[in-house]
Amino acid sequence: MKIAAIVLIVIGVIALAYGGISYTREKKVVDLGPLEATTKTRETIPLPPVLGAAAIVGGVLLLVVSGKKR
Repeated sequence: MKIAAIVLIVIGVIALAYGGISYTREKKVVDLGPLEATTKTRETIPLPPVLGAAAIVGGVLLLVVSGKKR
């Protein structure tokens, strides 16, 4: 339970700091036998700040609940 709480807090901090997840996609444009042309595009999945804050709050609540069960 504590590990899940820590993971949520880390994800929340990353979501607030970066505002999204970026990745690079490679796509074939031309494929003529041995001749091949590709393009690389960078795409971003936006993460709203509310999601990051909710993850941090959820992680803190999990830490508090797991600490009280002892």
